Amino acid sequence: MMNIDELKIELKSFFGEGEIKFDEPMRNHTSFKVGGPCDIMIIPNSKEKLIKALELIKKYNIPYFIMGKGSNLIVKDGGFRGVILKLTGLDYIIVKDNNIIAGGGASLSNTAREALLNSLKGMEFASGIPGTVGGAVAMNAGAYGGEIKDIIEWAECVNDNLELIKLTKEDLNLSYRHSRVQEENLVVVEACFNLDKGNYDEIKSNMEELNRRRIEKQPLNYPSAGSTFKRPTGYFAGKLIEDSGLKGYRYGGAMVSEKHAGFVINYENATAKDVLEVIKHVQDVVYEKFGVKLETEVKIIGED
Repeated sequence: MMNIDELKIELKSFFGEGEIKFDEPMRNHTSFKVGGPCDIMIIPNSKEKLIKALELIKKYNIPYFIMGKGSNLIVKDGGFRGVILKLTGLDYIIVKDNNIIAGGGASLSNTAREALLNSLKGMEFASGIPGTVGGAVAMNAGAYGGEIKDIIEWAECVNDNLELIKLTKEDLNLSYRHSRVQEENLVVVEACFNLDKGNYDEIKSNMEELNRRRIEKQPLNYPSAGSTFKRPTGYFAGKLIEDSGLKGYRYGGAMVSEKHAGFVINYENATAKDVLEVIKHVQDVVYEKFGVKLETEVKIIGED
């Protein structure tokens, strides 16, 4: 970390004012609305600038983390020492026949909306998922019976050697909340989804029905990161938590949602510590009662 001041100087000469921030509070960039400051945040608006940022980060040997909209991320209260690369500058969406090509920082729900506007079906499940295309590919995001692996054609990524590589659906090794992107620390800069021609009204009706179910079952009026825990094999996390009597369990400003036990929410000005204490308590009680280890779906970074 000794070279971070030198990195700042070099970054200033390459990136514009809107693309770089220093000592940036991460609570402003996560859907949980918690987290201390990162030393540097870079929001590159092109693949070339992303690669340049990674080149400089590696040159000075500074720790870094790649994020999208922060919808699946908890940053601890002490913040993140190093660089946060936020990809929301890569937010284009292009429709070509039955394919949609989107930047890694494009909103997944906006991409699904674009599919609707072009009467392309198959992406309805993604219309209420709050993250980016890159994050969705990295974790094979899914909901209501659909997953990214059902519709993806290819993804373009930056590898550890700072080369752009194009990976097919098979190359990506997509499985439940997992992909080769995670295995090899790749950065998704673009993805192509192959959809089918459909009927606009039917696609719209399907999306509206899925969103109605989300609103009915999920605590969307509170900051959270969606489903906090991965689905354990043979179980549902929410049911295990509810059967453990933990609905409404609260620590500080964080709480297990009374509407859906699979969601930990920022109920009242929670700190990251509050959220993490609730998560740990849930994990401990569920393991004690059912012998099941709940793994977090949400990513946790930073220092206390």
